[in-house]
Amino acid sequence: MANQLETLQGDITAIAPQFDAVLSDPTLNFGAESGFAMQILQGNDFLAKIAYGNRQSFVDAVVNVAAIGISLNPAKKQAYLVPRKGRVCLDISYMGMMHLAQQTGAIQWGQALIVNKNDKFQRTGIDKAPLHEFNDFASEEERGEIVGAYVVVKTDGGDYLTHTMTIAKINNIRDRSEAWKAYQQGKSKDCPWASDPEEMCKKTVVKQAAKYWPHRDRLQQAIHYMDTEGGEGYAREPERDITPCTGEQQAHLTALLEGYGRTWQQLSAVYPKNAPYKGQPMEAVTELDMDTFIRFVERKLNDTPQQQAA
Repeated sequence: MANQLETLQGDITAIAPQFDAVLSDPTLNFGAESGFAMQILQGNDFLAKIAYGNRQSFVDAVVNVAAIGISLNPAKKQAYLVPRKGRVCLDISYMGMMHLAQQTGAIQWGQALIVNKNDKFQRTGIDKAPLHEFNDFASEEERGEIVGAYVVVKTDGGDYLTHTMTIAKINNIRDRSEAWKAYQQGKSKDCPWASDPEEMCKKTVVKQAAKYWPHRDRLQQAIHYMDTEGGEGYAREPERDITPCTGEQQAHLTALLEGYGRTWQQLSAVYPKNAPYKGQPMEAVTELDMDTFIRFVERKLNDTPQQQAA
């Protein structure tokens, strides 16, 4: 093992110029990060074996530390080196993603939290922080099972953006991941979804929420890396326009619903059939989907000469 670590140390030392060439965060330095990388290998024989068997993947993971601008410092808990499919991959934690978002100016600050069944959680407005009350010292049994997770961030303009996900939606993403499938099939003894389920819940909701934050290349690069080279293996849905609906669209739909004798809550609960906006405010609808809602109600009004009772 000592000879293998010496070889890997030599591989890392040789890439110092490459590391500096792609460095996106000047506060990081090669000496410290290469040292952290070797410390991680020294503390994990299995990872060291994978690294020696696929030396290029180990080198690539350390180079990605520089390119993305995230630290392997264990005290910061931003990123780790992990084995996946016979390769060494750079794994970025939800804390690392939040760090990137803040450092690049996408947000002022943010926090991701788990919501349990007995917590009190309530959205208070489209640009306000949510209400989340719970006893920090309550046991898992007292707080109840996990029902979801959310992330709330503060923008440069001082507004709050909150993104929520139910545990069902989170588990749907988990069930599509290569790591979880391998774990369930007994092909792998290690899986972050099994060892750190709450951290993965937070990471999932942060990845989803980042689509709505101001675009920053480093943050998007980190997400792209995790979904591709990082080996997280989420079966991503085709990209779609997520531009939020306009105030004019909301006013138009509200007027149509008044004429139709229905409320937004009633409409969003049944249309479309999979009801993706059920329980969400009208402001959460995308511009494209709002056009669909408007056309749907207009057709209903044309088919119904007289106003219908609620």
